[in-house]
Amino acid sequence: MLLDTHTHLYTEAFKDDIHQVIKRAKQKGINHFYLPAIDSGYTKDMYDLKKQFPEEMHLMMGLHPTSVKENYLEELIHVEKQFANHTFCAVGEIGIDLYWDKSTLETQKKAFKHQIRLAKKHNLPIVIHCRDAFNEVFEVLETEKSEDLFGIFHCFTGTYEQAQQAISYNMKLGIGGVVTFKNGTIDAFLHTIPIEHIVLETDSPYLAPVPYRGKRNESSYLSIICEKVALIYNIKPEEVAKQTTKNALQVFKNSQI
Repeated sequence: MLLDTHTHLYTEAFKDDIHQVIKRAKQKGINHFYLPAIDSGYTKDMYDLKKQFPEEMHLMMGLHPTSVKENYLEELIHVEKQFANHTFCAVGEIGIDLYWDKSTLETQKKAFKHQIRLAKKHNLPIVIHCRDAFNEVFEVLETEKSEDLFGIFHCFTGTYEQAQQAISYNMKLGIGGVVTFKNGTIDAFLHTIPIEHIVLETDSPYLAPVPYRGKRNESSYLSIICEKVALIYNIKPEEVAKQTTKNALQVFKNSQI
């Protein structure tokens, strides 16, 4: 069994063939999908997908850093209101993104800290988005580090040293399609990281693995990522699937599967 720990199946990219996408994933042994939130504009879409596939979909709630705009306080209120009426498996995806907009850094930090504290309040993991912002993300994590801080460093693409630092904050490393890229770099040192510290993800519809790079990603491609990780660790794909599933369930301890 494999778990896709990060997939945006509720977005427009899948509106025409979601049933076929789920069917293809199940044929590859992928029966559970963890959906990170983006902002209030997608909340209904997430709930609608959960209604269609109540056993398979596991929802997170949070404000994505690229959606941290002038109305971010309203968005954070929306996030908190959802917790009053729904059960979630994590607070995410949250974090800092300096690729698209550096001008909102201070606001992104505030939103990130606020949501980390929300996760602690609800005893939930966080799922971190970090793009061009390792130092800034680590700065926030350092101020918030505690035994009740834990989660996943989604789409990890950092260095060995940054991997060690992320792990020191009780984070698993989310490994996705980038591990199959020739210029992905993480495949050079991933084998030195104990496999107990990683989980598998697709980030569909983004970051499709080779040979689908540049095309729409989907959860069935998680099997390709699993096979690549197996090569890196020099173990069988079945062992990767078993261990990374165990790791994911340690993080998402309140999701029923």
